Amino acid sequence: MSEVTIIGVDLAKRVFQLHGAHQDGSVAFRKKLSRGQFLAFVAQQPKCLIAMEACATAHGWGREFEKLGHDVR
Repeated sequence: MSEVTIIGVDLAKRVFQLHGAHQDGSVAFRKKLSRGQFLAFVAQQPKCLIAMEACATAHGWGREFEKLGHDVR
């Protein structure tokens, strides 16, 4: 199967919900990660689009993901 091309993120204080999808829209993964696991997991993913809700912490996370080479929206 192809690599993950988009990751959708539901940001929260303690637990983050992630949904990864392939180019054809099929589910690559669904994950529930703690704050400590979140950035490390995203760093291991291939460069892709990361879509997040607009909230107070989204810009900070977006900058971290862009440093890893991801496209953030």
